[in-house]
Amino acid sequence: MQAWQVHSNGEPGEVMRLDEIEPPTPGDGQVLLKVRAANVNFPDALLCRGQYQVRPPLPFTPGVEICGETEDGRRVLATPALPHGGFAEYTVADAAALLPAPDALDDAEAAALHIGYQTGWFGLHRRAGLEAGETLLVHAAAGGVGSAAVQLGKAAGARVIGVVGGAAKAAVARELGCDVVIDRHAEDVIGAVKEATGGRGADVVYDPVGGAAYTQSAKTVAFEGRIVVVGFASGTIPSPALNHALVKNYSILGLHWGLYNTKNPKLVRHCHERLTELAAQGAVKPLVSERVPLTGAAAAVQRVADGVTTGRVAVLPGLTEGGAA
Repeated sequence: MQAWQVHSNGEPGEVMRLDEIEPPTPGDGQVLLKVRAANVNFPDALLCRGQYQVRPPLPFTPGVEICGETEDGRRVLATPALPHGGFAEYTVADAAALLPAPDALDDAEAAALHIGYQTGWFGLHRRAGLEAGETLLVHAAAGGVGSAAVQLGKAAGARVIGVVGGAAKAAVARELGCDVVIDRHAEDVIGAVKEATGGRGADVVYDPVGGAAYTQSAKTVAFEGRIVVVGFASGTIPSPALNHALVKNYSILGLHWGLYNTKNPKLVRHCHERLTELAAQGAVKPLVSERVPLTGAAAAVQRVADGVTTGRVAVLPGLTEGGAA
């Protein structure tokens, strides 16, 4: 089969190589899956660079979430078992962790309803307790993780403020349903948030960026607000000033979705049921901005790493260069 392999760490566009290899053999408790769609996530870039919390042995195939097909024809969502990632024609995954793909979504959309939306649901509901009528501020609102949080926030009845970088991403954020959109390239984020909230600030801040975005989060969170720390796409991990949290009465909440798979997998299934219901109602629909063939995976991961994409980029092994499935 064809699979992208990383033989040395570095930038995705430089170290990912399309090889012809043997299909993986499932281990105990694993199943072989035909890859129907593999989503590109920022962790894929970190895996290539050797900067992710998991460092699979070289060579490995990146690709951390897929919509796949079982040998008996079921369409499922899975997180492939590294080093056999999803940017390949076949992969393996733990049988116990498979989730049914929602009928309301196509393969690329279904793959995108997994990690990013689960992260958003756990972050907003279980960790931050977002309530209808509250104000939610989402950094990188047009990106894969941010766009999921925007839709989930709107579905929960929140007023959503989206922060983006550039006019094109601002247009995407408006289409996603943001009530207020702030272009950090053209506006002062802190001033704009305060103006949009009458000086009160945001009840919940969803931050997958870190760095300067976290500094803005701390300055724009409301009294008794909650900052949900999801990741550090900026590459800079901030050091919170805890005296500031004390003086302003806000909470800093960490959210590592992967822990729920081992600590409380029942919650993952409950979350998936809720997401499937929301998808069936049309309340959420993953924004898939690009669908590329398997040959385009390395370039796609590099674009996500460079922060120039919106929504999700999906790799479809069954797609030809001309775009036909």
